[in-house]
Amino acid sequence: MALTPSNMLPLGTVLPAFDLPDTVSDTQFSSGSLREAEGSVIMFICNHCPYVIHVQDQIAQMAKDYQQKGVKFVAISSNDVDNYPADAPDLMKIRAEELDFTFPYLYDETQDVAKAYQAACTPDFYLFDKDMKCTYRGRMDGSTPGNGVAVTGADLREAIDQMLAGQSIPEDQQRPSMGCNIKWK
Repeated sequence: MALTPSNMLPLGTVLPAFDLPDTVSDTQFSSGSLREAEGSVIMFICNHCPYVIHVQDQIAQMAKDYQQKGVKFVAISSNDVDNYPADAPDLMKIRAEELDFTFPYLYDETQDVAKAYQAACTPDFYLFDKDMKCTYRGRMDGSTPGNGVAVTGADLREAIDQMLAGQSIPEDQQRPSMGCNIKWK
């Protein structure tokens, strides 16, 4: 495991389009379905990363809290499943069911979507406003495995609240996420 920070996609970037299989519903999911949302959180996660495992319950809760406010959540796994079989689509579905994910958990087999988002680590979070422009990218909060900081989702929650209130998110609030590197082919 190589501790890797976010690349920090430029603010204002238009949401890179994608059409990927959803391991939860066994259907295709298109980013076009996010157009009617008040905002969208795109997360790069996976099953095996200890940094994701550390925050996965808060991810599930945060989605439930904000979906009722019109914010859509989408998780994407782009890891090489040949070398990391714990991240295979069938196991993604099981994990999503165990954690009661109320959002799609997509499989990016080609890794093209991760590249389009400049994703570097798991977890990596991107917030897009209703105009589909990146308004926040980086970490969920300051908690990492073993650092003793409670998992609250405070940074991402604050960014979503500001976006919903029509406020911009200051640059000093934009802190990189840290986690395992994406397992490239």
